[in-house]
Amino acid sequence: MKATGIVRRIDDLGRVVIPKEIRRTMRIREGDPLEIYTNSDGEVIFRKYSALDEMNENAVHVAEVMHRTAGCPVAVFDKDHAVAVSGIPRRELLDRRASRQLEELMDERGQYFAFTGQERPFLPADGSDRRAAAAVPIITAGDVSGAVVFLASEKGNTVTELQKSLITASAQFLAKQIEG
Repeated sequence: MKATGIVRRIDDLGRVVIPKEIRRTMRIREGDPLEIYTNSDGEVIFRKYSALDEMNENAVHVAEVMHRTAGCPVAVFDKDHAVAVSGIPRRELLDRRASRQLEELMDERGQYFAFTGQERPFLPADGSDRRAAAAVPIITAGDVSGAVVFLASEKGNTVTELQKSLITASAQFLAKQIEG
């Protein structure tokens, strides 16, 4: 564990403020759920909670089925990083942070569909040159939990109507799985 040198006091209601620098670095936003852990050394550990991380197996299955059905590589992201990948080597995207572009798309609850001749590529993950062909947020109980991303293949990046329907259905399916 890394020490920050920052000390905060607990207020009379049991609250402690997580410093802005740490929130920015860890991409913790207002309203984000945090899990609280303790250990035998008396440490209290906060960890960002990801419902998609909890149901990783389902996300992997959805990515695999969508890859076979849509005919393009697929990645499933929680709000911070890729949790499932199919159709490309996993090491290319798995656990990579979501790009600012993808974060903004999720925050705006928008959808992205590539078209031929598009000038600016949509790169869903930091440190990767893989372009998105389509991206749809996973919305559970009014909150964004992540996104399903179809990645552009060598054949091109124009999205078919079938692929639009498939990516929307997969995002809705994962949302229903999260809601239980």
